[in-house]
Formats: sequence, structure tokens, C-alpha cells
Amino acid sequence: MRVKELMTSKVFTVEQQDLIDRAFFLIHYEKIRHLPVVKKGKVVGMVSDRDLYKALGPKNNPNVIETGVTEMHVIPKKVQNIMRRGVLTVTPDTYASEAAALMADNKVGALPVVNKDDKLVGILSATDILRVFSKIEKTSENHAETMSGNE
Repeated sequence: MRVKELMTSKVFTVEQQDLIDRAFFLIHYEKIRHLPVVKKGKVVGMVSDRDLYKALGPKNNPNVIETGVTEMHVIPKKVQNIMRRGVLTVTPDTYASEAAALMADNKVGALPVVNKDDKLVGILSATDILRVFSKIEKTSENHAETMSGNE
């Protein structure tokens, strides 16, 4: 099985100069956990929900305004200030097992998928892999139950 069979092709992205607010909006409202940071279509970094929550947390934010009931965060920072650089990528033709091992070995939750020109074409997340593993395992369990019922 290849990455292209599992990846999500509709990828939300941000650019280095975007404000952190944009990244937060996309992650929160689109219910995603990883945002590739692109420059002219090429991946230059990644922002995860964890990166955002660290940046937006009250402990790390001298710009928190307490209004008595809620805290408002004023974040003038740009994505480039919190993004992770040196992002691992895979191609659509990479074997899914190889991508899964790369994710596990490097403790990352998603890999941007790039074409031969290094342009972003998709994203492969741990959820995508777990979804397929679940289907394969369920099929295997059903087959085992069927076989044990035939004895």
C-alpha cells in the first residue's frame, strides 16, 4: 500500500509571515492537528496544535489580558516564530509501512506528502494510518471468526 492511497489531498496550509491567529483558527475550526508551512508551494516547516498551545498558553504569553471572566490572548507573533523546521516528508509512492515507521521512529504525528518537485500534494497523519490498520485488523478478525466457525 502506498501513501497516495491513504493521504489527505485537501491540505490547509499557512505561510511563515501569517500571524499565529490564522494557524489557530485553521487548527481549531477545521479540527486538524498539523499545518504545513509553505513558501511558493514548498514545505518549509510545520505547526502542530501542541506548538500553538505552547505559544498561546498564559504562562508563555506576556500579552494576556484578563477581563475577569475570560482571558484574551493578543498574539502579534508570526508563524515563523513557532514553526518547526527540518520537516520530514514522503512522496505519494512511498510505502505506507515506511511512512508509518518514519513517523514512529521520529515521534511525529504527520508527514507532508511532496511530489518530485518538492511541492506539497497532501498530508499523511497517524489517524490516516490507524484508520487503515483498523480496517485491515477488523477484516482479519472477521476472517478468523469465520474460519473458527467452520471447524
